[in-house]
Amino acid sequence: QASNPEGAREFLFNRFNHAESVIFIVRAASDGQAAGFAQLYPTFSSISMLRSWILNDLYVMEAHRREGVADLLLQQVREFGMTTQAKGVALSTAPDNKAARTLYEKHGYVIDDEFYSYFLTLPIQ
Repeated sequence: QASNPEGAREFLFNRFNHAESVIFIVRAASDGQAAGFAQLYPTFSSISMLRSWILNDLYVMEAHRREGVADLLLQQVREFGMTTQAKGVALSTAPDNKAARTLYEKHGYVIDDEFYSYFLTLPIQ
């Protein structure tokens, strides 16, 4: 995706302004700069009558990879889900992203082999 800082800023502001997203940031101890972040969006189930969270973004700056940043973020996501009494946390990753799949499975995420996921792309007007 091409970089669009202004569009991203506006998009995120609108999500936070309407309480539609939660973001966690890990800062480097050395300089206080962001080392990584995780962003969650809520979803709801009319069957279970509970909220779930979608882990839409998990990103670690290249300079901070293999330092445990992703582990800290996933621990925080889990704790937040429990605090909000959510049913669970859902995420998607590419089938060939072995590193991410290994990380998620280490944290207890399980591949859904019960349902297929579909997506309808709509034209932007």
